[in-house]
This record gives sequence, structure tokens and C-alpha cells, in this order.
Amino acid sequence: METYRTPRPKPHADTLSGFSLIELMLAMSLGIALSGAILQLLISESQLGLRVNRLLRERSVQQRTLALIRDDVVIASRISATPQLEQHACSLAGRLPVLHLTTAAGVITYSVGTAPSGIWRGEVLMRCGPSFDLRGRPSYGAAPQNRVVIDGIAKTPDSRQACKFLLPSTNSAASIDLAGSSQKGFCSCLEANMHSINIRITQELKAPQGTPQLITSSTSISRLT
Repeated sequence: METYRTPRPKPHADTLSGFSLIELMLAMSLGIALSGAILQLLISESQLGLRVNRLLRERSVQQRTLALIRDDVVIASRISATPQLEQHACSLAGRLPVLHLTTAAGVITYSVGTAPSGIWRGEVLMRCGPSFDLRGRPSYGAAPQNRVVIDGIAKTPDSRQACKFLLPSTNSAASIDLAGSSQKGFCSCLEANMHSINIRITQELKAPQGTPQLITSSTSISRLT
């Protein structure tokens, strides 16, 4: 004989477990806010990476420019103490001659000022002098060329841009501020005995917000006489 069992009542709809509409909307809002915060963090990290890469790239260009100037200074037989008064092989178009060298291959002038065309950023540093052969040496007898070597030169460099900071071991009264360039983004200071010259390059990088960032590199070049 089969035993009779009393049927269990079905649970009422009000007693079913789950999330209410308000709870679901609150969870969605928190999820959207969290996703937005993560996205903003990723964008900030990406922008920071781009700025760091640009900074490293510009410093690399500055170092290559200083290496080029160093090579020219080493082969020079004379460094002019008054570059603005020398006879230059190229038209400077109003740019300030900051460094004038006499070499066996010809005179070399570095000038800073307005860019020759709109493809360059801000002020530029240009080199007027003999071209180079396939081995990277100055071509003797070749016509002088006037070329941009670096752009983005700062118009308002660091206030410490002075010979006493570039040549700290030398009496500032005994150093020569070539062409008064200490207030320029490219400046050179020469010891009175002509044995050492210091070069500084300051570039100005525009920032999306805030003041532009200044990047500076310098070098000291000793010459044997």
C-alpha cells in the first residue's frame, strides 16, 4: 500500500532570492565608474610613455649634435673670440653666429636663430661649412653647405645660462661669452687661453598643458696647443 505524502507548498514569488532593480543599477554604475578609472589610468600611462620616449629621443639628438661640434672643434686651428665679426661662408639670414672655426677644409660657422622654413620647430642651430665624405670626414675643396643640425632651440633658456656656470673652474672674468650667447638656447664659452670651450644646448618642448619643458645637454672640449 502506497504511503500518502502531503505536498509541499511552492514558494511565493516575494520569497525568491535575487537582486532588486536598484541593486542592479547601483552595481552597473560602480562597474562603469571603475572601467572609466582604469581607462583614464591607461591613457595617462600611455601619455607618460610618449613623453619619456620623446625626451630620450631629443637627448639623443642633442648628444649627436654635441659630438658633431666636438669633432669640428678638435680639427680647428683657430676658434674666433668674436664670431659675429668674422667673414662667413654662408648667408646667415639674421641668425647669430655663436661659434666660428678655422679648419684646413674651410671655415665652419654655427649660428642660432630663425628657421629657414616652416618644417622646423622654433629656433634652429645651423652649421655652415664643408660637407662630409663617405667616411664622415670634411671634404676638402667642397662648396660650403648651410644645414640645420637641431631645432626646437629655446628662446628663453635657463637663467643659469652663463659662462660662470659653463666654466665653473675658471674665473668668469677670464672667460669669453662668444657673441653674448649666454642668453641663447645655444651658447658657447671660451677660456681666455683658448685651451677649453664649453657648449650648451637647451631645447624647448611644448607640453599639452602647463609651461614648456626645457631639455639641456652640455659638453666641455679641451684643445691641445
